[in-house]
Amino acid sequence: MLRYLMLRVRLLIAFFEYSLYATEPPRFGHTFSKWSPYHNHSFQDTICSRVIREVWEKALNKDDVLNLLQTNGYQVKSAERMNNDKGWDIRCSGGEIVALYDSGKQVVQGQNQAAVKALLGQGAPALAASSSAPTPSNSNLAPRDVFVVYGHDGTARTELEAMLRRWGLNPLILDQLTSGGQTIIEKLESASGKASFAVVLATPDDEGHRAGHGEEKAFRARQNVVLELGMMLTKLGRDRVAILMKQQENMERPSDIQGLIYIPFKDDVGEAALQLAKEIDARGIAIDLRRV
Repeated sequence: MLRYLMLRVRLLIAFFEYSLYATEPPRFGHTFSKWSPYHNHSFQDTICSRVIREVWEKALNKDDVLNLLQTNGYQVKSAERMNNDKGWDIRCSGGEIVALYDSGKQVVQGQNQAAVKALLGQGAPALAASSSAPTPSNSNLAPRDVFVVYGHDGTARTELEAMLRRWGLNPLILDQLTSGGQTIIEKLESASGKASFAVVLATPDDEGHRAGHGEEKAFRARQNVVLELGMMLTKLGRDRVAILMKQQENMERPSDIQGLIYIPFKDDVGEAALQLAKEIDARGIAIDLRRV
C-alpha cells in the first residue's frame, strides 16, 4: 500500500512539473508548446508518461486487495473471476464489493464505498471518511481464523497446526482455547463462530460396521469429529469446510453428502497442503501459493 501511495505522489509531482512548461493540460499524444524545454517531444516520451506506466504496472493485484481488506477488518466472502474473465469480483460479508480488472482498474460498489475507496487509495484517508459510513470492527471479525476439528491423531493435528501457521493463518484448536467458565459445547459454539474456514481431520481412530454385518468393519472418524463437522457445515457452508481424509481407502466417509470437499493424504498432512491452500485461497483468505 505504501509503495502504491508513493507512486501516486510521484505521478502528481510529474504532472506539476509538466504544467510548468505546457500550455495545455497533459494528455497522451500532447505536443509541448514551443516555449517548453521539451518542445518537439510528445507526451509519451516525458517523465510523466513513464510514471503513469509505472503506476499502471504496479497497481494493486488481487492478493494486495484481499490483504488490505482482511487486515482492516473486512471479512471477504468470495473472490471469483468475473463472468467475462476480465478481472476479479471480490465480495465482503458486509456488502462491500470491489471489481478489480486485470487492467488495474478498481471499481468499488455496494456498502461503505467511501471507506473502501480510501483504503484502496482512491480518496481521502480512511480517518477522514464520513462518520455516517459504518466501518467493520476488527474485534468482531477474524477472517484468518481457521477452526480445526480433530480426533485422536495428535501427530496429524500438530502437522496441520504448524502448516496453517506458516501460511499466516490462526488455527483455532479447542483444547488450546480458554474455557471462561463455558461448557464444552458452549466453548465449541463460541470458537467456531469466529472462524471463516474449517479443516476437519478425519483419521482412522475408531472401527465400526452395520449391526449384524461384521464383515463390513471399517475404520471411521471419532463421533465428536462427525458432530463438529455437521456444526461447521451449518455455520460456514460446505464450500468453507475441507475434510482431510487419512488413508481414505481404509476409511468410511463421515458423510455421503455430495459436494463436500474431501482431500486425501496417506501418512503426512503435508501431502494435502497444496490442494487445501487452494481451497482456502479461493474463499478469499489470501495465501501465497508459491510458498506452500
